[in-house]
Amino acid sequence: MYAIGVNPWVWASPVDDEALAELIPRIAAFGFEAVELPIEQPGDWDPVRTRDLLASYRLAPAAVCAVTPPGRELVDAPAAVVESTVAYLRTCVEAAAAVGAPAVGGPVYASVGRTWRMSGPQRSACYADFRKALAPVADHAGERGVSIGVEALNRYETSVVNTLEQAVDLIDGLPPNVGLMIDTYHLNIEEADPYTALAAAGPHIKHVQVSGTNRGAPGADHFDWRRFFTALRATGYPGAVCIESFTAQNETIATAASIWRPLARSQDQLAVEGLANLRAVLRWIDRNPDT
Repeated sequence: MYAIGVNPWVWASPVDDEALAELIPRIAAFGFEAVELPIEQPGDWDPVRTRDLLASYRLAPAAVCAVTPPGRELVDAPAAVVESTVAYLRTCVEAAAAVGAPAVGGPVYASVGRTWRMSGPQRSACYADFRKALAPVADHAGERGVSIGVEALNRYETSVVNTLEQAVDLIDGLPPNVGLMIDTYHLNIEEADPYTALAAAGPHIKHVQVSGTNRGAPGADHFDWRRFFTALRATGYPGAVCIESFTAQNETIATAASIWRPLARSQDQLAVEGLANLRAVLRWIDRNPDT
């Protein structure tokens, strides 16, 4: 039903050429079919080399993940900061086009961990500023056949967009190649009914990330994965579904994602267990198509 992929962040950060050369053969050997490719800094990995490496192991480039540390902002920020963020996102688009990934996804509106209070009018103005800033990136992406998936984060990581309903509002009026990147970790925190929210957002979905509710292996948690994939199938989303988790050994990513302890006996175990769990759910849905 879906190609199952993984983000190399499970093992390493930054994800650079050296890390990919080590991890891509292992990811393929585990049985994954796709890979997400984060860009923490432009130039971390070479798109042409990475395209050829993935092809040699028959792995699809599922998406390029845009990373927004402090200083990458499209809203409520000085013009020079917005301009540099636009330039970074254009770099992500170019990398996606070169490697053959269909989408760039992430919380492209503001840096992770940045929060501030907004009134209704202030939020409307913030969203308008976002659309204005992203519009040239969207056009650039559209010319290259690349979509942009805007990711809603939980309330502890952003105050801009927490729910899929807000995310749909945020992208209203932008070109059709701008949609949503779904992340089940954030859905579990913010949505009263993640499965109904997913169904409503269906036409806008550009990429899907999954993880356990504790950021560990999907399926080793309390999330209703059968209901999730049944709802996702009903949307008609055709792309890959990728496990996103993080190693607690990397100071920058672990701190940003609040990973304070190991989430499995090993990072390999997290990935392999997650892959097995997801495949088991998809097999169940295939056997029960009317559920």
